[in-house]
Amino acid sequence: MVLSHWGVTDTRARNGTDEAQSRWLGPLLRVLGGIEKVGNKLPHPFWLFVILSGLLAVLSWALALAGVSAESPGDDGKTIAVRNLLSGDGIRMMVTDAVENYATFPPLATILVVMLGVAVADRTGLLSAMLRAGVARVNARWLTFALAFTGMVAHVASDAAYVVLIPLGGLAFKAVGRSPVLGVVVAFVSISAGFDASPMITPIDAVLSGLTTAAAHTVDPSVTVTPLANYFFSLASSIVLAAVITLVTEKVLARRIEAMPPEDGPGAAEGGRGDETGLGDLALREDERRGLRRAGLTLMLFAAAVVAVLAPPASPLRGKGGGIVDSPVLTGIAVVLGLLFALTGAVYGRAVGTVKTAGDIPDHMAKGLREMAPTLVLFFAISQFLAYFKWTGVGEILAVRGAELLKDAGVTGPLAFLGVLVVVTLVNFVVTSGSAQWALVGPVFVPMLMLLDVPPETTQALYRIADSCTNAMTPMSPYFVMALTFLQRYRRSAGIGTLASLTMPLALTMLVAWTLLFYAWYALGIPLGPGVPVR
Repeated sequence: MVLSHWGVTDTRARNGTDEAQSRWLGPLLRVLGGIEKVGNKLPHPFWLFVILSGLLAVLSWALALAGVSAESPGDDGKTIAVRNLLSGDGIRMMVTDAVENYATFPPLATILVVMLGVAVADRTGLLSAMLRAGVARVNARWLTFALAFTGMVAHVASDAAYVVLIPLGGLAFKAVGRSPVLGVVVAFVSISAGFDASPMITPIDAVLSGLTTAAAHTVDPSVTVTPLANYFFSLASSIVLAAVITLVTEKVLARRIEAMPPEDGPGAAEGGRGDETGLGDLALREDERRGLRRAGLTLMLFAAAVVAVLAPPASPLRGKGGGIVDSPVLTGIAVVLGLLFALTGAVYGRAVGTVKTAGDIPDHMAKGLREMAPTLVLFFAISQFLAYFKWTGVGEILAVRGAELLKDAGVTGPLAFLGVLVVVTLVNFVVTSGSAQWALVGPVFVPMLMLLDVPPETTQALYRIADSCTNAMTPMSPYFVMALTFLQRYRRSAGIGTLASLTMPLALTMLVAWTLLFYAWYALGIPLGPGVPVR
């Protein structure tokens, strides 16, 4: 009777919980479905950026005709005026700089260099074997959190993390019989929406701290902001955000994907069971285990070699003043990662027979790069639009005017923090480069809040939040487009709306949770980093 009583109570409680969830989850899923339908009516991303370039040209003509300008927040105090893209200078720029715009597009080189190595590791079977070995040890219940936290750790690889982790996320979820679409989305959001949170010191820490120091010198030349300035807050943020991603994925996105209509034909599978995983039996053959051991040994020797060349204070691979965070090893992390993947992939390939001659390695590289062709085509259109956006000055004026609007409103304290978050979050939809955006608004926000007795490290922590979350929602980011191409491997009909409808619940929840974490951190007076007070 007791067991029966508790069983009935448990069933009723569970049914009540399911009914409560359905009341709020049903409308939410319908909204997300509407976002997908509207978003998927947008043209192909290539043509979308062509259209945006045309609209920008018209906008720049109108703003230039109206004499729209802004004063630079830097020491030079120069006037920034909108430049007309339809003028003679603008047309000449579009024609003469097209090749340079594409060739110097930052993500392009990073992706190509890393993919040369990743292709070797992939084609030889190393990545598949690593996933199978890892999945066999990890309980499927913890896979979402593990992937999300791995994304936080992967920030040490900077932009190269996108190339490596997004496809691995899809494969990992597929290997345990879950939707690979979920894996792609979790990996992408973990890297992009949580870009400025990590349990490790990353290259962006060095970049932001240098810009913050320069901005603070307009008020106090003695201020120095170090790369460790936000480390405690960043470490806690990475754990909190990984937990938030896990919660929203399991409670919302999993049901959202279940509600999607099925597709027919190759590449339509949303998930799989058994042999449908695409990785075969999770059990490793003896030669695969031997290959993994040799690849692991190669990894340790490679890491030891890097440490050895960095150890001498006068090492040429150290940064300015003997620094490590700004050393060529971290600033050139794409080359280091590419070489690491190539070496470990080649060693594994020799062990399992997928690399028989030296000529097999460049063949694997070439085959891997072929899969990047759709992304490379899209990058041409994106690189031209972003170059036009920078040349016209529209983005710079937008950032400066937004910061000035907050300053003129005279808001202070926590309300000022909220204003910074709102302005930077909105600007981040169109200016997705973190360092470029901070270089624009930092010289206004940092001195402004310093005059209100807010340390520059606190303003930088605020910026990290606003600069990250909306990265996963804006098609202006080249990595949004890259994630879409990986998503289409598993759902061919997926478009911009599909990806936006899946990333939006995660990104917005992360923005709210991260903001609440900051306010709690500020209220409790917890140091942001070693010896760095929050207020």
